[in-house]
Amino acid sequence: MRNRKRPGVHENQERWLLTYADLITLLLAFFIVMYSMSKIDAKKFGAVTNALSGALRGTDLAQREREVFASDRLLGGGPLKTGELRLMQQQLQQQVKKQSMESSVSAEVTERGLVISVKDATLFDEGRADLNPKALSVLRVIGAEIKDVSNHLRVEGYTDNRAINTLRFPSNWELSASRATSVLRFLVDSAGCAPQRISALGFGEYRPIVPNDTPEHMAQNRRVDVVLLSQRMSLSEPEALVSPARDTSLARADN
Repeated sequence: MRNRKRPGVHENQERWLLTYADLITLLLAFFIVMYSMSKIDAKKFGAVTNALSGALRGTDLAQREREVFASDRLLGGGPLKTGELRLMQQQLQQQVKKQSMESSVSAEVTERGLVISVKDATLFDEGRADLNPKALSVLRVIGAEIKDVSNHLRVEGYTDNRAINTLRFPSNWELSASRATSVLRFLVDSAGCAPQRISALGFGEYRPIVPNDTPEHMAQNRRVDVVLLSQRMSLSEPEALVSPARDTSLARADN
């Protein structure tokens, strides 16, 4: 009786299909998520980025969920990076265009961060620092975009080089600082920005962006900039060492 030759065991040559299938699944999930984000949002983008990076690293599901949750809590998740500030710039510009405010508001990302510039004529009457009625709608749009991120904010006031000398404003220093403070108070009291991360500065006539040689150039120099500081500059800002509490002892003494 002749023995049959036992066939050899062949190595499975199709194991690569498992890795390929995983890759296709991740790509499909990525494009579905991107398609579903009909509105570009820097906050959502950061959360999605963390989730996908965790998936590609092979992080377990529970860990990925913790990363997404941490990214969603923006005030505890750290300042936005430059790429995310660019997404916020695009989102703000869309809202500005939707409200037909392009002639009054501009935004750009610089080494300092996201600089949102508003013409002073949009916010104030000439020689005054009280917000006029049309300023409120502009500042609401800006406040809605910046109030939930943890980057520090600087509100900066600028004037042209025409001298001012009134009882309230002896010089352009006082006028520009008072205008910056008016915008700051609106962003804190009405827009919900955290007072611990916002400050106001007045530069007067000494930081022009163009020469003060024509009325048009002077109008460009009269502005208020709301600067959402970059991650690097935000991390270098001083933090409160104790929980802020308002001291009313002097007020009680006066009464």
